[in-house]
Amino acid sequence: MSGVQGQERRIALIAGNGSLPRQIADALTECGRDFRIVAIRGEADDLTRDKANAELGWGEIGRLYSFLKKNGCQDVLLIGGVSKRPDFTSILGDFGTLKRLPTIIRALAGGDDSLLTKVIRLFEDEGYRVVGIKDVAPQLLASSGVLGRVQPTADDWRDLELALKATEKLGELDIGQAAIAVGGRVVALEGAEGTDAMIQRCADLKGNGRIRTKGRAGVLVKTAKPDQDLRVDLPTVGPRTIDLAVSAGLSGIAVEAHGALIAEKEQTLHRADEAGLFVVGVERSTGSGEPVA
Repeated sequence: MSGVQGQERRIALIAGNGSLPRQIADALTECGRDFRIVAIRGEADDLTRDKANAELGWGEIGRLYSFLKKNGCQDVLLIGGVSKRPDFTSILGDFGTLKRLPTIIRALAGGDDSLLTKVIRLFEDEGYRVVGIKDVAPQLLASSGVLGRVQPTADDWRDLELALKATEKLGELDIGQAAIAVGGRVVALEGAEGTDAMIQRCADLKGNGRIRTKGRAGVLVKTAKPDQDLRVDLPTVGPRTIDLAVSAGLSGIAVEAHGALIAEKEQTLHRADEAGLFVVGVERSTGSGEPVA
């Protein structure tokens, strides 16, 4: 009965940049979930804006809440990238924003939480339930096991396990989500530069001879941090990740099963298969340290 009630709740997609908002919209349409799309002005691309029911800027928070109430949206999904952090002058857009300004300033100022984590609190304070992809479109998350046609070798599994342990240590320190191991040693850890730049750094190290391999070798592993809010900050790989991994001469990619998103999944796996790159969904390591695929 509760599952039926959950389906009756209308969801609002607050859409940032990238293609992911449209993928979520397509998935919700396929499963019959009722939804509305609100495009973030200056972030959502033209294709998302064409599908949107409304387009609002950061300074129109009052209008956003009015839209949600008018359209009967009870659940909210924040999806897509946000490249521009709003400053306080950009949130002076309407009366509803001004009325909530002290709360907004407290939410956005200070602390180490991500901007989207703070935005979640704003919605929850208004009585909305903030959901994640796992709640509404779990089929888009990585499943467990080898996801494409290419199988890892024994050496690949060794590098995978080593990089997986490295991501666990990174997560404990709240530094990054990804690591690369090549030839039985960790050669790159993700920091503030992000996953793409880390992969490029690995390619540069191979190019200048700091990492020596015979042929393609090495595994990129990307997992969630401990206590990471997966409603807004899912580890994600996509077609560009595949292209960068191929350019860096890696053998494959591993992501956390049920805790990572494969953007444009069909295209991503097809591109990996064509390039001879494996993609694996791994569970968190067991007590013995052996990854469970």
